[in-house]
Amino acid sequence: MTDFLSQCRAIVGAAHVLDTPAEMASFLTDQRGRYTGKAVAVLRPGSVDEVAALVRACAEHRVALVPQGGNTGLVLGSVPDTSGRQVLLSLARLNRVRKIDPINRTMTVDAGCILQHIQEAAAAEGCLFPLSLAAEGSCTIGGNLSTNAGGTGVLRYGNTRELCLGLEVVTPQGEIWSGLRGLRKDNTGYDLRDLFIGAEGTLGVITGAVLKLYPQPKASITALAALESPSDALQLLVLMQDHCGASLTGFELMSRYCLELVAQQFPALPKPFAQPHPQYVLLELSSSESEQHAVGLLEQAIGAALERGVIQDAVVASSVAQSAGLWQLREHISPAQAKAGKNLKHDISLPVSCIADFIEVTGPKLDAAFPGCQLVCFGHLGDGNLHYNVAPPPGISNEEFLANQDRVSRVVYDSVESFNGSISAEHGIGALKRDELVHYKSAVELNMMRAIKAALDPLGIMNPGKIL
Repeated sequence: MTDFLSQCRAIVGAAHVLDTPAEMASFLTDQRGRYTGKAVAVLRPGSVDEVAALVRACAEHRVALVPQGGNTGLVLGSVPDTSGRQVLLSLARLNRVRKIDPINRTMTVDAGCILQHIQEAAAAEGCLFPLSLAAEGSCTIGGNLSTNAGGTGVLRYGNTRELCLGLEVVTPQGEIWSGLRGLRKDNTGYDLRDLFIGAEGTLGVITGAVLKLYPQPKASITALAALESPSDALQLLVLMQDHCGASLTGFELMSRYCLELVAQQFPALPKPFAQPHPQYVLLELSSSESEQHAVGLLEQAIGAALERGVIQDAVVASSVAQSAGLWQLREHISPAQAKAGKNLKHDISLPVSCIADFIEVTGPKLDAAFPGCQLVCFGHLGDGNLHYNVAPPPGISNEEFLANQDRVSRVVYDSVESFNGSISAEHGIGALKRDELVHYKSAVELNMMRAIKAALDPLGIMNPGKIL
């Protein structure tokens, strides 16, 4: 590896080839702290040309590489394995906003740009980039694209795939493909962009992107509704869509246990209702007209829901601070779980109409297999994405419960399959779910995926062991 590392230092400079354990430590452990890989070195290119040169060096020396953005992934997709023979390619230094075009409503950015910085740059031009995630202060747009991230605005704006008009990619051969044209219509053959979005770095390294921008809404109104059941939540979703149309931009389901967990771990956060309720929906309306228009739509819809008995109670935020407080309840569910102990996360999607039935039948199946286990069920109900997490029963150690991860996941995923759902909605497959994929993808699908991988990356150096 001496010649290889010397070549890498010549490309990016010695300061950007990290090869001591202390220098590499923060790059090699996954976001949840449950897995630590090994690497020959961490490479930190500062330009697209440097990325291409490093990939060519990897191909020449047959060294596998693992691309990494903000390292906020949850499926071990952006950390190396334990062989110690891979290099980690950090895109953190590729962090420029290259161009904003307010008329075309596009922004061209480096892959290493932090999502929050992209949002702020768009806002400074009077535009909106609507992708919003709990990790937006540290995740990067390259990682968002590589996993086709979702977030809280999918109901209105779609996944990251729908927010991207073009890519710049370094191929496994170290060539640069530039598709940064910013076109909304380009029907000239295979859509190469869509091959790389969601591929988790297994087909090439995303180095740049053209993103869609939208007009800033004139007003956003947030409310928290209390309900009896997930079935009522689905009725509320239909009612809100009928009354508010495209103005409905967020619709998040949270169980009673979720908010109890948040209250235990973060007692300073708001407690909107005097009495607990079985289910809650956090919803958001955005209006292109006025705050008065948004308030009128929301009050009319909430009034109809109360009159029909769809919801039991509701709190409407009357200020930006109150709105932020309601969103904090949703955003603190995952941190509350982490503080409470280990849990098994399942990022699943289902046809929206099946979600209530899935929750009704899957909970008893898990309880029968693991009596007393705690279900932390929340997520983006409007687009069919649930975070269906399972915590150990009281008195069972984290280690003992984690040893049953495969059994727990099999119960959940078999139930997902029975409702024609997906075992990964927005987190990807990575290494964590790779072996599960063979249970739920057909041989035809897997063979087509392997054929694409073999055609584009015949040396198998791009993030090996992930997805396939």
